[in-house]
Amino acid sequence: MLALAVPALVVLAAEPLYLLVDTAVVGNLGTVPLGGLAVGGGLLAWAAALLNFLAYGTTARAARRAGAGDHAGAVAEGVQATWLALLLGAAVVLLFQVLAGPLTRALAGGPGDVAAAGEQWLRVAGCGAPLLLVSLAGNGWLRGVQDLRRPVRFVLAGSLLSLVLCPLLVHPAGLGLPGSAVANLAGQSLTAALFVRALLREGADWRFRPAAVRAQLVLGRDLLLRATVLQLAFLVAAGVAARTGQAALGAHQIALQLFLFLALVLDAYAIAAQTLVGHALGAGRPDEARATARRVVLWGLGTGVLVAAVLLAGRDLVVPLFTDDPAVRAQAGLVWWFLAGFQPLAGVVFALDGVLMGAGDVGYLRTVTVGAALVGFLPLSLLSGPLGWGLAGVWTGLTLFIALRLVAVVVRVAGERWLTAPATVGA
Repeated sequence: MLALAVPALVVLAAEPLYLLVDTAVVGNLGTVPLGGLAVGGGLLAWAAALLNFLAYGTTARAARRAGAGDHAGAVAEGVQATWLALLLGAAVVLLFQVLAGPLTRALAGGPGDVAAAGEQWLRVAGCGAPLLLVSLAGNGWLRGVQDLRRPVRFVLAGSLLSLVLCPLLVHPAGLGLPGSAVANLAGQSLTAALFVRALLREGADWRFRPAAVRAQLVLGRDLLLRATVLQLAFLVAAGVAARTGQAALGAHQIALQLFLFLALVLDAYAIAAQTLVGHALGAGRPDEARATARRVVLWGLGTGVLVAAVLLAGRDLVVPLFTDDPAVRAQAGLVWWFLAGFQPLAGVVFALDGVLMGAGDVGYLRTVTVGAALVGFLPLSLLSGPLGWGLAGVWTGLTLFIALRLVAVVVRVAGERWLTAPATVGA
C-alpha cells in the first residue's frame, strides 16, 4: 500500500502545493487580486473536480482489467478516457469564454474589482481545461496498471515549470494576476504532453470508440453527479464568504486551498486502496479487498491525527505566509480550528471513498455525498449569510458534511454489498 500511496501523494500534492505558492504570490499583490484568484481559481477548480471521474472512473475500469490480466485493455481505457477529456475540455473552454463575466460576478456577489480580476484570470487559465483533463485521464489508467512512477515525473515537471514562472511573471515581468494564469497554463501544457507521450509509447490503438466512451460515462455518471453537488456546495460557500467581505473571502481562500491540499494528501491512501481493491476484485479475491479496507482506515486515521497536530502547532507560522492583512489573518485564525479539527475524520472518509471507488460502488458514494451536502453543508452555508454566522457557519457546515459521510461509508464497508459492485466497472 505504501509503495502506491507515496508516489500517489507526490502526484496529488504537486498541483495544490503549486496553488498554495500561487496564492502566496498573488496575496502579496493585495486583497483584490487575492479575491480575484479565489473567484477565478475556484471556478476552474470546480470544473476539474466536477470532471474528476476521468481519473477515478478510469482507474476503477483499468484496475479491473489489469487485475484480470488484460494489460492492453487497461491501456485502451486510457486512450478512450483521453478522447473524452479532449471533448469535455473543449466544452469547458467554450463555457468559460462565453460566461466568464457572469460566472465571476455571481461568485463574487456582483460587479466590482474582485469580479473583474477573477474574470481576467479565468479567461486565460481556463484555456488549459483540456490539458488538465487529459492529465486526469492519464493518471487514471496509469494508476489502474499500478504504475505511479511516471505520473510523479510528469506532474512534477509541469508543477515545477509553473512554480518557476509564477513569481517571475507576476512580479518582475509586471503581469500581475494574469501572470499567475499564464504560469498555470504553461505547466498544464507540459504535463499533458508527457501523459500523451506515455500512451503513444504503449502502441495502443488510437481510434475513437463511442461504445467504450459510453461505458466510461455510465460509471462516470454517478461520480459526475456526486462531484456536481459537492462543487456546488463549495461555490455556495465561497459566495457566502464573498458577501461577508473581502477579508472573509481572502481568509476562506487561504483555508480552502489548505483544505484541498490536505484532502489530496490524505487521498493518497484512497488512490492506493482504489488500485489494490480493483485488482483484487478483478482477480476474484474479495478477502484481499476487505483486508485492504482495514489497512487503509488505520493509515488514514493516523495521518489525519498527525496533520491536525501540525496545523494547530503551526498556525501562527503558516497564515502570515499568505497575507499581511490583519483583517484576513483574524478571519483565517477563526477557521483554523475547523480546518484542524476535522482532519482525523477526513482521513478515514477519503480512505474509504477510495475503497468503494475501487469496487465500483459509486452509486452509493453518489447518494451519500448528495445527502450529506443537502442536509449539512448547503443549509448551514446558506443560513450563515442572513443569520450573521459568517465563516464560522460555513465551516461548521463543512465539518458536518464530513461527519455524515464518515458514518455512511463506515457502515457500508462493514457490510458485504460493496464487494459485489455493479458489473459496469469491468464491462
